[in-house]
Amino acid sequence: MNKADASAMRVLLIDDDTTFTDALARALGRRGLVIATAHTPDEALARANDWAPTHAVLDLNLNCEVSGLDLITPLIEAAPGLRVTVLTGYASIATTVSAMQRGAVGYLAKPVDAPAVIAALGDDGADTPVESPEQRMSLKRLEWEHIQRVLAEHDGNISEAARSLGLHRRTLQRKLDKRPVKF
Repeated sequence: MNKADASAMRVLLIDDDTTFTDALARALGRRGLVIATAHTPDEALARANDWAPTHAVLDLNLNCEVSGLDLITPLIEAAPGLRVTVLTGYASIATTVSAMQRGAVGYLAKPVDAPAVIAALGDDGADTPVESPEQRMSLKRLEWEHIQRVLAEHDGNISEAARSLGLHRRTLQRKLDKRPVKF
């Protein structure tokens, strides 16, 4: 995808994880895409209506009553021609099939980096690209993503997350005090 193609894309990032969304938005913005973010289903639908994005990257698990799958059709209705790519940390064949049946054109499993998202957005429905060695995330970034996922699974309880990770609570707190590793 060339720079002209990227600048024509208006991408709506929909994810309840504000830290992840902000980091991905900055990374995609540096690569020439126009980005808007939403963290709730209502906010996503309002942005789709008002902003008219060309593409959306939608998290499957929004930690609310509405699944990301249930949001695909209303988003496409709100912004006709919208190309939705589902992004999830809980990938499965069943959710992939369900997402595609509802109108999604792509499906990415977390952890993911900006080049992989751009490649998926530029695919226009082709298979998700195979990750090349230079696109792989660093070990530090993978660790940070895993810690965030485990912490979310334990509703932010650092002691429980530390036990689950096999870390001392203070060690986990030190790791959490650090900023997220860049994409």
